[in-house]
Amino acid sequence: QVQLVESGGGSVQAGGSLRLSCAASAYATSNYCMGWFRQVPGNEREGVTTISRYGTTMYADSVKGRFTISKDNAKGTLYLQLDSLKPEDTAMYYCAARPWDTCVVVLRGSDFPYWGQGTQVTVST
Repeated sequence: QVQLVESGGGSVQAGGSLRLSCAASAYATSNYCMGWFRQVPGNEREGVTTISRYGTTMYADSVKGRFTISKDNAKGTLYLQLDSLKPEDTAMYYCAARPWDTCVVVLRGSDFPYWGQGTQVTVST
């Protein structure tokens, strides 16, 4: 079982930045595929980005060049840096873990069995 706890969400104006954190474990961040997903009520969950055990990253086209995923294996923490935020980035953001060393090509939530409780990001105009 992998416990994931997100933090760092909040309200910002368009163009602003936030940094999300996901407290996991050193074993999880060192060995698993980790990812960030987001969901707006009434909409399907959307894959944002993933990072493999080896540091290989993938991003949804909608966030490329604006969001950056990273991890600190010593601290067992996953991060998501959100820059140049837009109102359409408003969502609940979830951290997820997949107990394999690589991530699949498609950002698909069904590949991840472990989830955090989420942290809200709200971007205003």
